[in-house]
Amino acid sequence: QVQLVESGGGLVQPGGSLRLSCFASGSFFSMYTMHWYHQAPGKERELVASITSSGSTNYADSVKGRFTISRDNAKKTVWLQMNSLKPEDTAVYYCNKGFPHFAWGQGTQVTVSS
Repeated sequence: QVQLVESGGGLVQPGGSLRLSCFASGSFFSMYTMHWYHQAPGKERELVASITSSGSTNYADSVKGRFTISRDNAKKTVWLQMNSLKPEDTAVYYCNKGFPHFAWGQGTQVTVSS
């Protein structure tokens, strides 16, 4: 049973930075492509960034050049470095593998506001 624990969110001014972390308990973490998603109030959960087990990455157009996803398989951790944050990045951020997903974690709230 894999449990996902996201952390690192907070309140930041536009143009600021945050680094999100996601720890995945359980086995076989290194086998999976991992993703970061976000869900803004009243909207559906959206894919933000992905990283394969070997480290290849992909990003939503809205975050390209601003966000960087990385992972450490030995630490069972995925990070999302978020730079040049914009108010529209405000959302709860979750990590997970693709479908079928693990049980969702609690997420971490990111609020970008002056």
